Amino acid sequence: MREAIRISLAKMRANCGGPFGAVVVRQGKIVGRGWNQVTSTNDPTAHAEVTAIRDACRRLKTFQLDDCELYTSCEPCPMCLAAIYWARFKKVFYGNTRQDAARINFDDAFIYREVARPIARRKIPMKQLLRPEALTAFTEWLEKADRIAY
Repeated sequence: MREAIRISLAKMRANCGGPFGAVVVRQGKIVGRGWNQVTSTNDPTAHAEVTAIRDACRRLKTFQLDDCELYTSCEPCPMCLAAIYWARFKKVFYGNTRQDAARINFDDAFIYREVARPIARRKIPMKQLLRPEALTAFTEWLEKADRIAY
């Protein structure tokens, strides 16, 4: 956890992004590091947890981290929480809470509320298009003999 906090401070002070850091640990060894790079890379998905997951997966040559733990300087936002579940971590440790983040203007409460709403009631309009054409890829996926399940 101290390394995640150290990264959050160092990278924030270097103007790499917001005050967030994360590390992925496997068998007691750090195998991935990440920090908030939203403003430095113009990538709204470049949160500390996501960049740490990307780093660990690249190093370990895998897309699942089910034998790893994540240490992050702040309770994960909804996007990062989803990424954590997709990566299948066995455990997550965090420092600051989402309320702490809200106090410094990183408030994810709106997103948590939006996710729970029916699609028709969300702030950003969403409309389904070309489902029959889109289903072609899903049908082929089911028939693909060499697919890698995840």
